[in-house]
Amino acid sequence: MSADQFRAWRRSMGLKQKDAADLLGLKKRMIQYYEKGNRDGKAVSIPKSVRLACYALTIGISDFDGKVFSKYDPSKYKEEEKPELPEELLPEAEEPNSAEEESV
Repeated sequence: MSADQFRAWRRSMGLKQKDAADLLGLKKRMIQYYEKGNRDGKAVSIPKSVRLACYALTIGISDFDGKVFSKYDPSKYKEEEKPELPEELLPEAEEPNSAEEESV
């Protein structure tokens, strides 16, 4: 998740930086670093735990009690219940490798 994707996620959720920090269990300053992409000139990457928490919040999970052990199965949700992710959060499509194209 890039800094721009993180900012897009927060905005798509309608959250202020302070609100996002509270939901993610972080300080507002960390949200600012993640959105800027650096801290004092050094690159800042968004930890996997934060990326997963963002996803959980997106699909409506705000806490985990440890009692549910089944995997998330999107096919179990009605189409209208599935969360719509903003385009900025969707994975980028990979371009075909030119070497692979030549061998075809």
